[in-house]
Amino acid sequence: MRDGDRLRIDLPAAVRAVLAGLTDAGHEAALVGGCVRDLVRGEVPKDWDVTTSATPEAVAERFPGATWQNPFGTVTVRIGSDGDAVEVTTYRSETGYRDRRRPDSVAWGESLTDDLARRDFTINAMAWLPADLAAGDGRLVDPFGGGPDLVSGILRAVGDPDSRFEEDALRLLRAVRFATRFGLHLDEATAAAIRRHAPSAAMLSGERVRDELLRMLAAPPPVGPSSVFELMEELGLLAVVLPEVAVLRGVPQAKAMPGDALDHTLAAVDAIPADRPLLRLAALLHDLGKALTLAHGHFLGHETVGEELARQVAERLRLPRAEALRIGRLVRHHMFAYASAWTDAAVRRFMKRVGVDLLDDLFALRLADNAASGVREPRRGGLAELRRRCTAALGGDPLEAQHVAIDGHRLMAELGLRPGPQVGALLDRLLEAVLDDPALNTEDRLLELARGWLAEGS
Repeated sequence: MRDGDRLRIDLPAAVRAVLAGLTDAGHEAALVGGCVRDLVRGEVPKDWDVTTSATPEAVAERFPGATWQNPFGTVTVRIGSDGDAVEVTTYRSETGYRDRRRPDSVAWGESLTDDLARRDFTINAMAWLPADLAAGDGRLVDPFGGGPDLVSGILRAVGDPDSRFEEDALRLLRAVRFATRFGLHLDEATAAAIRRHAPSAAMLSGERVRDELLRMLAAPPPVGPSSVFELMEELGLLAVVLPEVAVLRGVPQAKAMPGDALDHTLAAVDAIPADRPLLRLAALLHDLGKALTLAHGHFLGHETVGEELARQVAERLRLPRAEALRIGRLVRHHMFAYASAWTDAAVRRFMKRVGVDLLDDLFALRLADNAASGVREPRRGGLAELRRRCTAALGGDPLEAQHVAIDGHRLMAELGLRPGPQVGALLDRLLEAVLDDPALNTEDRLLELARGWLAEGS
């Protein structure tokens, strides 16, 4: 499609109501950005954004209950009894980006074309201007050629690419995400500008990088995350944003699958389902320790070194503490070695060491690691067998401290002990005992054991 082409769409009721409310009041209003891009591509948008010549005050006055709490002219309008939210942003121009993120000043505008000119890429700088809202008729406003670029498979910055990336360094990462998501090639000028400005990605906050990475990692098939990080590497972004991952390039591996440690890592990420982006992040970080532990063709202790590196990355990305710790634990435990000869007690000890809450993710990570290594699941003694044995143990075997049939208060009351380290040590020994033999997990037998140990002075 090209600028001025007619485009008929099926408008959600809330979006139609907002557009009608603005146009009926004499304001120009249009759909803009990602929703128009998706419509031109023949997809149904997940989010619908409206832009208008009306000032934020005029929008808020037109729609009682609308909220406006930002300096960028975005008003949230809620329509109907269900309160469907539609974001409406006033045409604006922006100047100065000293922090490489936010404009120093914003001025309301009157031109839709001028508003589109401040956007990042041509495919996101298109609008749909309604002609007949009831019929869903309108025309495409595409002054920068986003429609033809989609047809040609090109991702191009709006106007001067250096200016666009100087305005907001996050656009460097967004370029990679859009290019890989939509199967587009970066035009030469845009790619060259990204390479020039790649060092400025170091100025991005951890939260903004995290959110963009998680969007990349959630890319559905046929897009593989490996293509994202390979493009980041090619453009000089990977070494800036994730230097711990970038240094895996060139680290040799003796595996059935060809490639170095970075190739292996990216293959493991691809092997994790797209609906588990945090687990994909764990796969991206699972072998960080290899770059620091390579000696004589081996990576001894790389999982321990990698745990600390992974936690540092997770903290830099401002992941919630629980998620950062979980990723670290996955890295720490991903090298377990199971054999059918394990006793049931050994299975229970493995579950205690790893943590019951981690098992599903750990098995998925190990399967992906194996797939990326060219390792086939054996008929006997593999992950499927270990998973079955763990599932059986979850059916009632004591695995953690809270499963022990006696607590510290009861121990103190029955044995005349005072609060202190001795009580904790006894509880730890009792847990070890019931891991070996679940039949011991009754209060009477546990008290008998504890009395015996105290009598022996052990």
